Amino acid sequence: MSRLPLTSPPASLCLLRLSAIGDVTHVLPVIATLQQVWPDTRITWVIGRLEYQLVKDLTGIEFIVFDKPQGLAAYRDLRRKMKGRRFDVLLAMQVALRANLLGRLIPADIRLGFDKERSRDFHSLFVNETLRGPSRVHVLDGFFQFLEALGIDQRRMDWLLEPSEEDQAWAKDRVGGRPTVIINPSSSARRNNFRNWPAERQARVIDWLHQHGLQVMLTGGPDPAERSFAAEIRQYCNQLPLDLVGQTSLGQLLALLGQARALIAPDTGPAHMGTVAGIPVIGLYASSNPLRTGPYNSLQHCVNAYPEALQRYKGKTVDQARWGERVRDPQVMEMIGVEDVIERMKALPGLKGHI
Repeated sequence: MSRLPLTSPPASLCLLRLSAIGDVTHVLPVIATLQQVWPDTRITWVIGRLEYQLVKDLTGIEFIVFDKPQGLAAYRDLRRKMKGRRFDVLLAMQVALRANLLGRLIPADIRLGFDKERSRDFHSLFVNETLRGPSRVHVLDGFFQFLEALGIDQRRMDWLLEPSEEDQAWAKDRVGGRPTVIINPSSSARRNNFRNWPAERQARVIDWLHQHGLQVMLTGGPDPAERSFAAEIRQYCNQLPLDLVGQTSLGQLLALLGQARALIAPDTGPAHMGTVAGIPVIGLYASSNPLRTGPYNSLQHCVNAYPEALQRYKGKTVDQARWGERVRDPQVMEMIGVEDVIERMKALPGLKGHI
């Protein structure tokens, strides 16, 4: 028999979501809602090392950092930190095998996880309660289903993060008061992760923005593949953007986004940081479904070639495909044209007077 919904707030709650940056930003309104509705509940968040750098200044949260590169030592460290502890509720908000194994090291009476439709890597074996409600929803809405299962129907849509004064000063110095559009051209470098829009097309958009008096900056992580892709884009440009790829911390990137008029990005974590910063995000989607993973407050601005990509490469409609099914073809992002992006730029209120 289910013990949910709860009849009173729990004394302690542990949230398990290690990665990635985008998914961690989706957790933030859930945290804000918990803190508002259950102010006396002690909240612990088990999180990845990189992702912790983005949220480390949140107040009222105990963070336990899992350092994946340490291998088995990281699991032993978590077991040591959990010794003698027990939570009333564990929110198992990640279904990857690593997270499932970590969840077994977290003692909790109620272990709430995803339903059968969203379960994988034996997730159902590690929980004793599951979500109810539709499974074909945006990731953020899926996270709020955890609260609904506990008995919380409210939502506080607050992303909680504010850049430090030092990071804001750094960003203002880079932007220099000029109207700026940021392009974060790369998604994460993973096998068969075909989410990057062609370099030559990105360069054409950059030139178009420059022609309309807008400053353009490239951002991204320090991975050599991201640096190389930014260099390739610049080779096609008639007027070079400022290349900050690999040169910002997560805090500096958040501050920089807060100074910009808009962000252009594929399906990648910084797209969701744009949501946190409160700016419109033109998401570029063909390989993945923006209705599931798009920038939450900017879905109307996204270029969505996913339905056509599914039909072309898999012979499926969105309704026929598994929710979250990817189109893994090296050419899939070529389904997005330059004019598709420019039309989205023209529709942004913050660029009126420039375009």
